[in-house]
Amino acid sequence: MNLLQRFMRAFFNLLYHRFAFTYDLVAATVSFGRWKDWTQAVLPLIKGTRILELGHGPGHLQRILLNLNLDSVAMDESAQMGRIAKRRLGRPGKLTRALAQKTPFAAESFDSVIATFPSEYIFDRQTLTEAQRVLRNGGRFIVLLAAWPKSPLLAWLFKITGQSPDGAYESIKSKTNEFLAHTKFSTLDVQRVEVKSASLLIVIANK
Repeated sequence: MNLLQRFMRAFFNLLYHRFAFTYDLVAATVSFGRWKDWTQAVLPLIKGTRILELGHGPGHLQRILLNLNLDSVAMDESAQMGRIAKRRLGRPGKLTRALAQKTPFAAESFDSVIATFPSEYIFDRQTLTEAQRVLRNGGRFIVLLAAWPKSPLLAWLFKITGQSPDGAYESIKSKTNEFLAHTKFSTLDVQRVEVKSASLLIVIANK
């Protein structure tokens, strides 16, 4: 692991735990205020009504799912995020503190399992095994993996640095396809979804 990777791991660990109270501010800053809009891009992809959200964070998407009258529960490893989400939802029974690698639910319990902008745990093989285990036959695993904001400033930066979203998208897509090819999901689709403010990378795996 190089120095940058170690720094980013430490940064996100602090953001999800000790400094969880700053999460909304950081997310809004890096997304130009569009973070919550981007997470809603997974809504049309959800299958069924019994939903599990991995890594609920401060609970914004969970609030939307419950307002849509979906039978949704969520889990997160961070106790700090759990407290923030509980205050937002006012329904602590819908939240569980647990690791995605050890999902505390029975097999074939959910129609869809979703995660939005997850950290590296999402590529742990045990996470994928657990997601598949708790999904019902025909269920769907949906991961909003990355976003590239659309703004004149970023377009200029991409141009002068040569780091185009197209190149990053193809690289991430290739690595994601290669990794998920070793799972037992029946079908896999890595989509680039265009919304008004960003290009999103969404992984859809069907059981």
